[in-house]
Amino acid sequence: MKSARSARSAPGTLPNLFGRALTAKIKIMLRHTHNELVYYQFESLQDAGLRHGIFTRKGGVSQGIYHSLNLSRSTGDAAEPVRENRRRLLDALGLAPENSLTSWLVHGNHVRAVSKNDLGQDDVHADGMVTNARGLALTMRFADCSPVMFYDPRKQVIGLAHAGWMGIVRGILPALARAMRETHGCDPADIRACVGPTIGPEVYEVGEDVAAQVQAAVPEPVLSHRQGHPKPYLNMWKAAEAQLRGAGIGQVEVAQICTASNTNEWFSHRAEKGKTGRFGVVIQLDE
Repeated sequence: MKSARSARSAPGTLPNLFGRALTAKIKIMLRHTHNELVYYQFESLQDAGLRHGIFTRKGGVSQGIYHSLNLSRSTGDAAEPVRENRRRLLDALGLAPENSLTSWLVHGNHVRAVSKNDLGQDDVHADGMVTNARGLALTMRFADCSPVMFYDPRKQVIGLAHAGWMGIVRGILPALARAMRETHGCDPADIRACVGPTIGPEVYEVGEDVAAQVQAAVPEPVLSHRQGHPKPYLNMWKAAEAQLRGAGIGQVEVAQICTASNTNEWFSHRAEKGKTGRFGVVIQLDE
């Protein structure tokens, strides 16, 4: 893995595009730079032989609304800059594109157990992937939904999930924990789960229908109401954590970084009104 400058992030106030200051507690993460790229790592996933990163939008070649490290072609960006951005992201962790696998996200609860036999295929349609294959990098793209990384240090199994509000409602997180148990014999109590940057509770105003569906899917209150605002606010950080703990996950960490409140570093579908790119997340077991 190539060297990178790093510093422990401390709690601080991020600029809020919606008119309020938002305190983001990110002390559990490490912030790295590699050339012009900026990415974060969880301290709890610093085990030898495990590589991971949650990459900001900085350091890529995409232009306009996709500036600059956009990892998605589905947003309308051209194929070549996305390909170069992907190469740069993987290179920052010393990884090769030919040994990485991504999936087409469907906002559901399907989890795919993958191996190196899946390399080169374009038909992985799922919001979760699990593997025990060493040297296989799992990657996904985000812009407000929760990136959730899973790691079982005992069985040496990893997983990666995309959890938006629909994923929470449909149970993508317990489904991924279940897939790790059924395919690789993992005990949920051994699993570490880390929830990355996600739209925060101070800005995520949702309709009553969405609010009711999410609240029904999690065992703890995740909604708040504010005077002068007819719609409730949804706490996706808490929803993801509650669903993970409900699935028996032994260790859960939440970044508490709001994507919508800091579009200087993160793509945000909500804050940028759908005209934006997607940031990348990657996790791999070394060979």
